[in-house]
Order: sequence, then C-alpha cells, then structure tokens
Amino acid sequence: MTRRVEEAVRASAELGEGPTWDPATGRVIWVDILNSRVHTYEPGSGRRTVLATEQHVGAAKPRAGGGLVVNLRDGVGSYTADGAFAWLHREPVPGRRGNDAAVAPDGALWAGSMTYDETPGGGNLIRVAPDGTAVEVLDDVTISNGTGWSPDGTRMYYVDTPTGRIDVFDVHGEQIANRRQLATVEPGAGSPDGLTVDADGCVWVALWDGAAVRRYTPEGKLDRVLPLPVNRPTACAFGGADLGDLYVTSARVGLDRPEPLAGSLLVVPGIGRGLAQAAFGG
Repeated sequence: MTRRVEEAVRASAELGEGPTWDPATGRVIWVDILNSRVHTYEPGSGRRTVLATEQHVGAAKPRAGGGLVVNLRDGVGSYTADGAFAWLHREPVPGRRGNDAAVAPDGALWAGSMTYDETPGGGNLIRVAPDGTAVEVLDDVTISNGTGWSPDGTRMYYVDTPTGRIDVFDVHGEQIANRRQLATVEPGAGSPDGLTVDADGCVWVALWDGAAVRRYTPEGKLDRVLPLPVNRPTACAFGGADLGDLYVTSARVGLDRPEPLAGSLLVVPGIGRGLAQAAFGG
C-alpha cells in the first residue's frame, strides 16, 4: 500500500530531530539541535510554538503534569509548564553534547550523547530518573541515536549510528543485558538514526543519507520501505488521535543543495498503529 508523504511543518531546521507525540496537549514536539530550538505543532489547529534553549538541544520530551525534559549540551534539564528551567543532571564534557533521547515505560529518560567531531567512543547513554539520579548504561558510544521499547517492555532497541546496526537488549527492571544485532543496514542504503516501535512490535528507523524510513519485524526482517522526499530524515514517531500518523524530522546540515523540504517536519497519515509513549516522571 502506497501512502502519501505530506508536509506537516515547512521549516529550515539545520538538524531537525526527535519527533514525539504528546497526548496531553495533542501536539508533536521536535527539536532543531544546532539552532537550539524546541518546536511544537498541533495538527488539529495548526498552532505552532518555538522555544529557544540556551544550549544545543538533542531531544525534548513531555513531562508528567506539563512542561518538558530536555537533553542539552551539558546534561539533562527540565522546563515547568510555565517555562521555568532547572537542571536535573548536569555533567559538562568539553566537545560533547546531548543527542537523541527517549522516555522508558517507567518514566525515566534514556539520554544519549556524542562529540561534535564524532570521535569514536566519545559518547554514552545514561538513564535519568525523575528525581535526577543518573546512571551510565552504555559507554564507548559514538553517535547515540534511536532508543525504543517493545510493547511488553521486555526488549529495548538501540542505534549507535556508525555501527550501521539496530541492536536489541533484554530489559530487566532498570537494567539491560544480552546485546545483540536485530538488523544491519547494508552499505549504500543510508545510516540508521532515530527509531520508533509500533503496536505490532515492529521497529521503524529513519535512514540518514538514505531518503527513507524502514520497518523491521521483531525478528529483524525488513518488511517495509517508505521513500521520502528528503535525503536526511533523522527520526520518526507515531502521532495523531489514534496514533496512526507517522511524523518524520529531517535535516539540511551538510547539504550543498538541500531538497525543498529538507529541515521540515513530514507526516504520513494513516500508515500504522503506534504505541502510547510515557511522559517523563510516569
């Protein structure tokens, strides 16, 4: 079945990332990392907002009770519903910034990082509890990207982009174990970036420099390819009242001749069935 890719928000984001559906407000939250902006878009009304952050922002997710949790250059912070900012976990490392992040079913934020020059092993993945307690889960990470959980919460999927793989872990409470390969993106097809998991347990992953989103089954079989009008899609998430629409962020950074929609937020209506995502704090 062919679905039409539509323009949700025409934008010129340098590095659009991390779309997230907030059911409490009926809006999509996404970021432009290098321009230090958090965007929101309400598909029902068309209303948009932009929040300027004081540092590069790798991800922004809804907080229980309102506001946002953000993965910044120097750590993880939060904004209350009225815009007041506070650090939850501050750990500045010269040359490193926050990148993609995701909220686990228990309400904790799993926040990734990378160095600006993409030094191999220069990033990590941490788990930040709602009280700000942080634990390093993975080290020796280069570009920490897509993170998501299976519908029953027993598996976690993860992308360290330069590996070309989507990996899977077993989940035991707050711990992960038994890392193994779910799928590998073949050379020339792009690099795996942000991901989301649907209600069938399939993994949808955006392919940087691949102009597509792919869906893999829980067994790692490629069963769908969604071509896109942008060369650098960065991440995807289901949204809308029935979680049936797929939103995709994109980037124009590093492109000599960006496509007309590069840096925009795209949407593919009625393409699947997403999972409800927890807000930070539960």
